[in-house]
Amino acid sequence: MTDSSIRRTTLLAAMALMCIITVAQPPARRKGNDNTTQPERTTRVSAYRDFPTAQAMPENAAWRRDIYRTIDLGKDANAVLYYPTVPQGEQMNLFTFLFRQMLRGQIKAYDYKLDGNEDFSESNIVKAKDLMDRYQIFYESKDGRIRVNDADLPSDQVKVYFIKESEYYDQYTATFHKKVTAICPVLKRGDDFGGADSQYPMFWIKYDDVAPLLGKLMLMGSNLNNAAMMSADDYFTLGLYEGDIYKTTNLQDRILVNEVEADAEATRKEQQRIERQIVDFQDHMWGRDSVAMAKAAADAARADSIAAAEGGNTKSRSTSRRGSTTVSSKSNTKKSSSTKRSSTPKSKSSTRSSGNGLSVRRQRH
Repeated sequence: MTDSSIRRTTLLAAMALMCIITVAQPPARRKGNDNTTQPERTTRVSAYRDFPTAQAMPENAAWRRDIYRTIDLGKDANAVLYYPTVPQGEQMNLFTFLFRQMLRGQIKAYDYKLDGNEDFSESNIVKAKDLMDRYQIFYESKDGRIRVNDADLPSDQVKVYFIKESEYYDQYTATFHKKVTAICPVLKRGDDFGGADSQYPMFWIKYDDVAPLLGKLMLMGSNLNNAAMMSADDYFTLGLYEGDIYKTTNLQDRILVNEVEADAEATRKEQQRIERQIVDFQDHMWGRDSVAMAKAAADAARADSIAAAEGGNTKSRSTSRRGSTTVSSKSNTKKSSSTKRSSTPKSKSSTRSSGNGLSVRRQRH
């Protein structure tokens, strides 16, 4: 065998060995060793991601108080939920966001009953088309799909929200919590004759269903710093809203207006009483009523005593000013009498002066 044939045989054996090694490699390694130019492949990430939300309220909480509040978007603390009324890029108000999610089937809306109580049963689910027909919202329907322009949504007319919140005590962690459990947007519309605006509660939404989505709705958190943003879920979880109590869960299922006979002052006092009941329960739970309240009572008593002393000092100053002439005349009389006593010749008896300006004479025996 010549040298050329040996080299040719060796070359063929090497090529065969390379083919065997390439075939024996796993697919992932063969793909990595491939030097041919291919377009870069990007990892696809799901567009929807669950955001972490607050801890769920235990069903068997040891203590719970359910409260319904009216959130007026005209207040500065609540205006963050109202603007912008027309979406500007990715920024939109709460109603536009909720309605969009409802049209996409991400959340369920439940019909608002006449008694005002929320009913999250399957039989009470209301469709978006029925809501738009009921409240005269313009939409387009094509091939079974509904399309609504943002300008046709009555976002500027939703100026009030009803929310239900629960103050509860978690016996497993020995902590108090406040949690929003339901949200209801309320339309405010006037009639054709220029009358006062009427309220139309639209639907209830279970907060736990929409909480992961609200984590993606960014709201402007400050009028002074427009770069300060926060999520809608943080806004409700932190309790940054301001609302008046209009109803509590009670045995008679009555609202405050019915309980106080539509008296504004009586309604305000009843709202304050309910707020105070919740605070008092927490104070009694941790025993702060015997320490903090005693300190508060002592501070109040001290303030009253200081005020009384200042009032007494004012009276004494006026009295001293009025009787200054009399006091000075009496002092002059005492001085003159003491001068006369000192000018008299001393006798064998000793004289000792007392503290009130009088002299006491003792006879020697």
